[in-house]
Amino acid sequence: MAETATRRSVLAGRQGGSWAVRLTPAANATRVALRAPQASLAALSSALGVTIPNAPKTSGRANGRSVLWIGPDEWLVIDENGGDLMGALAGAGVLHSATDVSHRNVGIIVSGPGAELALASGCPQDLSLAAFPVGACSRTIFGKAEIVIFRTEDDTFRVECWRSFADFVFGLLADGAEDAAH
Repeated sequence: MAETATRRSVLAGRQGGSWAVRLTPAANATRVALRAPQASLAALSSALGVTIPNAPKTSGRANGRSVLWIGPDEWLVIDENGGDLMGALAGAGVLHSATDVSHRNVGIIVSGPGAELALASGCPQDLSLAAFPVGACSRTIFGKAEIVIFRTEDDTFRVECWRSFADFVFGLLADGAEDAAH
């Protein structure tokens, strides 16, 4: 069997943050941009092993796999275990569109007591725990880059951005982390 090359993250080896915020490049993951009508969600949820959410700012999560509501009929699926998302979705037998975007995106974990403040340095959204609880997600901007923010714990966020913006986003987050420490 042929080996599949694993692309090294553009952020491999990068570290950043302050005493209040830790910035860590996320481990490689499989990602799929998914589009589907309401009638297909039950079968697709079954195929993925996680419930696909159908409301703004919500997510589904099970066994290292997350499905983030990005917009009407649009989701970002992330498998932290590198599972075969395309194969799982192909077997669903219902109408949908799935595009593997694993090499397009980069994940950054932003954690610590100042995580909200670091993100607020470049994001216009209210990311307080009351407005953006654990499990909340949103496609938004950070500085001038489009990102997806996913709150995974009270003081931890996963930020997804395109590889071409990864250095820019990481640098702005590092600046925000320093500001959060003061």
